[in-house]
Amino acid sequence: MLRIFIGSLVAGLVQFMVGAIAWVSPLGALAFKNLGDVQTAQVQAALASGLTATGSGTYFIPSPETAAGTVLFGKGPVALIHYNSNGFAAAFSGPALLTGLAMSVVTMLLVGLAVQRLPDFGSRMRTTGLFAVATVLYFVISLPVYNFYMPWPWWLFLGAQEFVAFALGAFVLLRFFMPREAAPAFAPN
Repeated sequence: MLRIFIGSLVAGLVQFMVGAIAWVSPLGALAFKNLGDVQTAQVQAALASGLTATGSGTYFIPSPETAAGTVLFGKGPVALIHYNSNGFAAAFSGPALLTGLAMSVVTMLLVGLAVQRLPDFGSRMRTTGLFAVATVLYFVISLPVYNFYMPWPWWLFLGAQEFVAFALGAFVLLRFFMPREAAPAFAPN
């Protein structure tokens, strides 16, 4: 159990670093489209004047909850806006990074606990890989499928990053910190 815990710390750090490379490096720019400074200022001013009264939240623009909104939704353009009426630092802050690292460590700990009784490295890695694919499909790739207005490139980038981070972290844990073969289950005399 101690090896799984230590391995979870290392594997969580690996998983965290894959995310950092994907999002902090120039690779992260692949997931976004950018406006020029003038257009950005115009959109930001429109957001501030149109959404400040209702406050921070996630908005359908236009809202398909009304007849007029449904017509406007069909005509486009449409947006899903995650709006925060307060500004904050553009770079990730220490608390967010520490929370993300802690989540990676806990995730890898759960992986280790879930597969520790499987007979060998190969079966553990196959199981972990299938879970990685299943969770990415269900929790990431399904979003633009069911919400067709969401842009595919961002979700595909996120899904690829999540899969690689999870699979590489799990590989480190399973390969270097878990025994090659599972301990036999306790059998009473």
